[in-house]
Amino acid sequence: MTIAGEMHAPTAGREWSPIPLGCLLRQSPERRLAPRQNGPMILEHAVLDVVPGEEQRFEEAFDQARPIISSMPGFRSRRLARCIEIPSRYLLLVDWDKLEDHTEGFRGSPEYEEYRRRLHHFYDPFPVFEHYEPLARL
Repeated sequence: MTIAGEMHAPTAGREWSPIPLGCLLRQSPERRLAPRQNGPMILEHAVLDVVPGEEQRFEEAFDQARPIISSMPGFRSRRLARCIEIPSRYLLLVDWDKLEDHTEGFRGSPEYEEYRRRLHHFYDPFPVFEHYEPLARL
């Protein structure tokens, strides 16, 4: 199983680096490194609870949906982590240039309908998507 070009589930001989919150996190290969024009980028955060037993199908659909979101203006990178303690729970982190790139650009695009069709039926309950900005003073 691959997500963003890497193994998604631990297998024999495969090493993982632990991160806080007991989940595994990987950077997507489509990460864009161009400097942001108008300040720091926005971090989208969502805890995705997937219907138990549907994890493999969700991971496959998530990987197949990658080109949709990565083609959107303002998209920078996407990371998905699977929780160790609750295997049907995932953490999604997406970097955007600005809030409107996600809330208006991506969600208002025709491509979003295809993205939604591929992924939203896996969620129970439907996740809350929140957006964060870095604190320059910290």
